[in-house]
Amino acid sequence: MNDAVRIRPIGPDDEAEWRRLWTDYLTFYEASVSEEVYATTFARLLSGDDNEFRGLIAEAGGKPVGLVHFLFHRHCWRVENVCYLQDLYADPEVRGTGVGRKLIEAVYAAADAAGSPTVYWMTQDFNTTARTLYDRVAAVTPFIKYQRKLP
Repeated sequence: MNDAVRIRPIGPDDEAEWRRLWTDYLTFYEASVSEEVYATTFARLLSGDDNEFRGLIAEAGGKPVGLVHFLFHRHCWRVENVCYLQDLYADPEVRGTGVGRKLIEAVYAAADAAGSPTVYWMTQDFNTTARTLYDRVAAVTPFIKYQRKLP
């Protein structure tokens, strides 16, 4: 399947399939978002604004089977922007076929084109299937994420 996978930007006609893929991604992480977040996120992905999120769809056999969202942002330790890969998802039936790798490589290519040498992301420690891929295409760092406690 690897050669049959096509990566392309998310477009206005992708909303239903994008929602399906992103909902499955959120479900994997036992998360959900409001309708307002769905609508706002999709609008941001389509905005074309250099400071907004971008999104790519992976297609196999003409059907969307994966997605990735990423964002370029400033960094105090670099002059150039860095790239944060926020969401990466492939349908379960295509995992292990190269879809995830192709999506990551497409983000790497976008970062290279933007002059952004750093691409980073986070995953949960129990996401062993994805981490098998990540260990092949990236270097794990020693950083631990902290998040504000809400009252």
